[in-house]
Parts: sequence; structure tokens; C-alpha cells
Amino acid sequence: MHSSLGWGILGAGRIAHMFTRDLATGGHRIAAVGSRDAARASAFATEHRIRNVHTGYEALVADPDVDIVYVATPHSHHLEHALLAIEAGKHLLIEKAFTTTGDDAQTLVDAARAKGVFVMEAMWTRFLPTMLAVRERISAGDLGDVISVTADHSQMLDLSPGSRLIEPSLGGGALLDLGVYCVSLAHDLLGPVTRIQAAGVVDGAGVDHRGAAILEHEGGRMSSLTFSMETLGSNRATIAGTRGVIELDPSFYSWTAYSRRSASDHDGVAESFEPELSGRGMQFQAAEVERCVAAGHLESPLMSLDETVAIMRVMDEIAAQLRAA
Repeated sequence: MHSSLGWGILGAGRIAHMFTRDLATGGHRIAAVGSRDAARASAFATEHRIRNVHTGYEALVADPDVDIVYVATPHSHHLEHALLAIEAGKHLLIEKAFTTTGDDAQTLVDAARAKGVFVMEAMWTRFLPTMLAVRERISAGDLGDVISVTADHSQMLDLSPGSRLIEPSLGGGALLDLGVYCVSLAHDLLGPVTRIQAAGVVDGAGVDHRGAAILEHEGGRMSSLTFSMETLGSNRATIAGTRGVIELDPSFYSWTAYSRRSASDHDGVAESFEPELSGRGMQFQAAEVERCVAAGHLESPLMSLDETVAIMRVMDEIAAQLRAA
């Protein structure tokens, strides 16, 4: 696709580079980049061939060539930077986790609705061809009544001194960086959460390094989730129903394959799905943002704002139980 809508990249870190590469892959128009570090902004613009370069975020959101702002700063700064863009009347895609708390998420959503701008959490997994195919299978009844989800997101990340991941003031921790994928998947497929049991390991600064949560959803559905930033895990997910099961290959949250088995197939595979690869896959969420903006929608039906707030409140309770354990 080739779009007339202009994207502004707020922040010039690692995730911003990854997203911008996929924007280019998807044919989206990258209008500007902004960073508080002039040298970093300039280097980013050179690498991605971006014409407009801004030192500071105020200048980025004031750029008339920018229609949609992608917030790529640390979790702890999402609310501040999103409100800046909202006040400027820009549409928004905000990197996950949306904020650091459910209250902040609600504040952001209320501001966006009052201003009449589009906002969506950048939970890119939901828009991948794999997940679209999974939802089609569920809608077609191939799994029967979906009653459980298991998911693991565990990586051996750089936890050396100075890392954002172990800095509480920057929203560090495994839950906000990795566990959010598991919680979002479970909420997407099983619906609202009614009860939470969680435990994990938290360091002296209050940062969670690993954890596990069992969520009870409406209708007695259950999800079992694990996450860690200091151990490598299976990074698989399983979606089980009364008539069959779908197993998502590692890494379940990315552009991956799946296999489906039904109760009548016993050990056989009823279906395999292998997507065609192009980039990392973040361009699909950008396409959804542009589709919604062009249609005049203020949120996406695939990642609604009320669901984002609900997920953040589940994360709040998991975090509280991890700290209390």
C-alpha cells in the first residue's frame, strides 16, 4: 500500500528502528522523527531516509506533515508523550505496554476521546496474518468452545547495570515488557478476567524478573501464563477448545506458524499454517491504524481502548501480587 497519511516517530530507540523499517516495507509514508538527542534524531533520519528531523517532541507533534504519531519511548513516558500528541490533535499508535498502570491508561483514553483523535495500543501480534487465521478458525467453530489458553514469553535479556529493564523509574520488569503479550492474548481469546492468581521473583528495587499467572475468565475459561527476562522459555502458546486445539510455534507473539488438531484426528494434524514472511510484521498494525483513521473511527475493533484499559488493570493486579509474594 502507499498512503498519504504521514507518520511521526516519537523516540529513536531500538523499537522505533524496528517499526520504521516495517513501515517502509508496508509502503507507509514516514514524515518525521523526533528525539531529545539531536544527534540520535539525525542519525535515525539518515538511516531511514526521513526528511523532517526534530529535536524535542513538541516540535514533532507540531509538524503539519505528521498525521499519526508513533510513541516509542519507555513505558514510563507513554502517558506524558501521548498527551502531548493528543493536545496537538494527532492520531496515535502507542507502543505496548500502553502505560504503566490502569489509571494512566484510563487518563489517556479519556483525553483522546475528549479530543476526538484515534488511539491504539501497538499490540502488533493481533494484526498478524497468523492471528487473523486463528480467529477465523475459532469463528468457524473448528475448536468448539475455546476454554483455555497457555502462553510463555521468556527471554534472556540484557540485565546489566543501567539497563532500562531493571530500572523501576522507566517501567522496567518482565511483566510490562514480555508478560503483556501473554495477558493480551488470553484476554483477546477468552474475554474479561474475573480472578487472578500470580507469583514471581521481584528484586530489591521492586522490579519483577519472572512470574506466572493463572487467570480465570468469564464463563469459567482459564489461562496459564509465564514470563521471564532472565531465562529462555518455550515461547509457545496453546489455544484449546472442546473440539480441537491450535498450537502456536515459537515465538507465538511474532510472525509464526501454527498447527491445528481436532479431537477426531488423535495424533494427526488437521491443518498447518505457515505465513509468508515480510519484515518483522509490525506493518500490519500500521495498516489497521490507517484504515481506521481513513474511515473516521477513533479506535480499532481488534484492539479497543476499553480492552486496553482492562488489560492494564489485570497487569496492575498481577504486579501487586508479584510484589506481595
